[in-house]
Amino acid sequence: MPPRQEASGSGWASSSSLLERDLELTESDFTRIRELIYQRAGIVLAEHKREMVYSRLAKRLRHHGLTRFGDYLARLERQPAAKEWEAFTNALTTNLTAFFREAHHFPLLAEHVARQSGPVRVWSAAASTGEEPYSIAMCLTEALGPRAKEARVVATDIDTDALERARAGIYPMEQVRKLDEARAKRFFLKGGGERIGLAKVRPELTEMVDFEPLNLLAPNWSVKGPFDAIFCRNVMIYFDKTTQAKILARFAPLLKPDGLLFAGHSENFSYISEAFRLRGQTVYVLNPAR
Repeated sequence: MPPRQEASGSGWASSSSLLERDLELTESDFTRIRELIYQRAGIVLAEHKREMVYSRLAKRLRHHGLTRFGDYLARLERQPAAKEWEAFTNALTTNLTAFFREAHHFPLLAEHVARQSGPVRVWSAAASTGEEPYSIAMCLTEALGPRAKEARVVATDIDTDALERARAGIYPMEQVRKLDEARAKRFFLKGGGERIGLAKVRPELTEMVDFEPLNLLAPNWSVKGPFDAIFCRNVMIYFDKTTQAKILARFAPLLKPDGLLFAGHSENFSYISEAFRLRGQTVYVLNPAR
């Protein structure tokens, strides 16, 4: 979001000028941050993200007792293997998710896995705080019945803080109430006492999901195929087309021949990779002609 402008005669300073008085973020600092997060995670930060970058990284500076972003970046660059790189990346990662987000994907997944004869495996490649992989696990449980015990959901994300929340499987009750009542009762435990207002994913669901950190730009991936489906939704929009094409090329051999690749509502892979062809609304299959 662009910085708010100062209202003439209002007595209120613009948010950007307030930020400048607190910690020092120069134009060259911002440029370097954009370069570093692209190198580390492939994320393309737009010019107008300056205020977001400031607000998120300022916490790291204060944690280390620093007042200048330049000093923070210099410290990072002196220690390429430092744990702080993880915090830097986590801070600049956006986690926007919900249970059964883009709901039209899940009936397609259910129909697809119901036709499979062997154990089902699905990869959630941008698992965030867990809503997507748990939604997949619910869908598999409903579609496969007793066979769901053999199904696995591999859930990965670059943001290790988000993954910790995902592993815990604890969510505000208001989030769970958005599910239909039958699902909420079947798959969640209602909190009481100190946990009032919270809900926890039931063990039979968490046992289906394996969470692990993964950077899609890493030269080697810990996940191994084949998968019946890969969910990579609303993450490619943060990459440039070159990076998108490389990731899609690596997805292709991890899918079963009839496997499905689910994209986000604002993503279009048809013009990026010849490995996939569009099957339906933001759902792709391997291109047999490749």
